[in-house]
Amino acid sequence: MKFPKLANVLVPALATLTMAIGSAPAMAQQKVKIGVAMALFDDVWLTYVRDAMTAWGKNHPDVDLTIVDANNDTNKQVGQVENFLAQGMDAIVILPVDTAATGPMTKSVVAAGKPLVYVNRLPSNLPKSVVYCGSNSIEAGIMNMEELGKAMGGKGNLVILMGELSNEAAIGRTDGIKQVVKEKFPNIKVVREETGNWKREQGKTIMENWLASGQEIDGVASNNDEMALGALQAIKAAGKAGKIPVGGTDGSHDALESMEKGELNNTVFQDPVGQGEEAVNAAYLLVKKEPNSKVVDGKIWIPYQKITKENYKQYMK
Repeated sequence: MKFPKLANVLVPALATLTMAIGSAPAMAQQKVKIGVAMALFDDVWLTYVRDAMTAWGKNHPDVDLTIVDANNDTNKQVGQVENFLAQGMDAIVILPVDTAATGPMTKSVVAAGKPLVYVNRLPSNLPKSVVYCGSNSIEAGIMNMEELGKAMGGKGNLVILMGELSNEAAIGRTDGIKQVVKEKFPNIKVVREETGNWKREQGKTIMENWLASGQEIDGVASNNDEMALGALQAIKAAGKAGKIPVGGTDGSHDALESMEKGELNNTVFQDPVGQGEEAVNAAYLLVKKEPNSKVVDGKIWIPYQKITKENYKQYMK
C-alpha cells in the first residue's frame, strides 16, 4: 500500500490554514466608535436631536455610538471630550454648552487627528477639517419676526426673550428679529430684551415681571418655543390672552398644540432629526474617508421652515 508524500499533504493544508488566518480580521471587523458630547439632555428639542442620533446608530450595526450629557457645564464637557480621546473614539460630535468656549476641545481633537463635527450651535473660526451641521440662526429670527410683525399690525412695543447668551443661536436669532424690525417694521420698537436661558419657567417669570411693571407690550418674539410658551402662561394669567401675539422657534409638539388652541401666533421649524442624523453620519463618513455631498465649505445646512396659522397642521405629525 502506497502513502502520499508528506509534502503533498502538508502544502495544501498549510495553504488552507493561511487563508483562514488571513480572513480572520475581516470576520472580526472593528466597529466605528463615535462619541457624542451633548450640552444638555434635559431639553425638549435637544431630546429630539439625541433620539435621532440614537435611531441612526441602531440602523448602523457597524457603529458603536456613545452619547453623554454635559449638564450645561462647559468644564464637564471638556472633560468628556478628553475621555473620548483617551478611550480611542474614531470620531467626536459636539453639541457645545458654550460656543465661545470650544477652542480647547477643537484643538485637542484636531491634534489627535480625529474627525470632529459640531452640531446645532456654531463656534466661530473652526479649522477647515471640522464640519458643522445645523441651521442658519439668523434665518429663524427673520422668519419669526416677519410673521409676528404682521400679527402686530406693523406697530407697537416688542419684547424679546433670548436664549443663553453664550449660544450662537441666541445671538443669531435675536439679530434676525432686530433686522426685520429695522428693515420692514419701522413703527415697531424693541422696549425690553432679557435672557430666559431657553427655559419655559424663566420665560414665564420674565413675562410676569414685564407685565407687572406696567410696560405696554404689543408682541413677544422668543428665541425658542419653550420661553414663548412660558410667556403665554403669564399673558393668560394676567387676563390678556389673545391680546399680545407671541412668536417662537423650533416647531415643538407643545408649540404646535398651542397654535391649534389659537394661542401661539407662529413658530419656525428647526429640524432636530435632520441635524442629529446628518451630524453623526458626517462623522461616520469622515472616519470611513468617504465623500459627503451635503458638506459645502465645511457646513451642512439644515433649512428652517416658517410655521404659520395657515400651514401648522402639516407639522403636527
